[in-house]
Amino acid sequence: MDTKELLKKVRKIEIKTRRLSDHIFGGEYHSTFKGRGMTFSEVRQYQFGDDVRSIDWNVTARYNEPYVKVFEEERELTMMLMVDVSGSELFGTTNQFKKEVITEISATLAFSALQNNDKAGLILFSDEVELFIPPKKGKSHVLRIIRELLEFKPKSNKTDIAEALKFMTSVMKKKAIVFVLSDFMAEDYERTLKITGNKHDVTGIRVFDQREEEIPNLGMVQMLDAETGKIKLVNTQSKSVRLSYGKYHSERVQYFKESFTKSGCGVLDCRVDESYVKKLLGYFKRRG
Repeated sequence: MDTKELLKKVRKIEIKTRRLSDHIFGGEYHSTFKGRGMTFSEVRQYQFGDDVRSIDWNVTARYNEPYVKVFEEERELTMMLMVDVSGSELFGTTNQFKKEVITEISATLAFSALQNNDKAGLILFSDEVELFIPPKKGKSHVLRIIRELLEFKPKSNKTDIAEALKFMTSVMKKKAIVFVLSDFMAEDYERTLKITGNKHDVTGIRVFDQREEEIPNLGMVQMLDAETGKIKLVNTQSKSVRLSYGKYHSERVQYFKESFTKSGCGVLDCRVDESYVKKLLGYFKRRG
């Protein structure tokens, strides 16, 4: 992709996702994700209805009338986007690839963080951490995140979610809002997720294509495994083959939902042919 084409794509995504974050998600994001706590703001005279526990007795004694301490939420937060860039994300049978939907969701979340003056960072992972962009504020930083999501070419096509979570925990010392975007066709990450979920506010966003849920009866078909690069001849007429694939897929989905729920993390399903806007809004409102 040449520079002119890349900038055009970045601009297109910016216009679409920034409009969503400005008009729809900004307020929902703010109310859903709270700050790290309360910080002292000022001292003012006591007013009817104030909590007596907030009275500042030193100032009250000095002026011989009641004063209270006023606190406000320490709002600044850090968002980490953890994005699966393995080979399976290039699958798509309708209008968009999974990767394209993941990019739009990530951009929308990043602009929501920007609107609330929060930091945003990015981890791109396969079966290793491919790229780490430390959290920062600012529009130019968000645009860099979008450029990487569009242009980055991973070294590996495989997936290891546990490895990515370990890395994120090691670099993020303070509590962060973490969104993991993947199709979650992986396993053996529940234990690491529990450790991550104890420290951070984690949400798993599963982006998938409806054609991945089952294999249609098409006779003998050549199929490419996007994560291994191997081509296999599959007899889709075989009922046992179709059932076996369906079982494998449903087990991975069940593992994803149970692992995140048991770890106290959020779960969100986004099918590529459905509106991720409605899904995100519904999720924010349920949590807010």
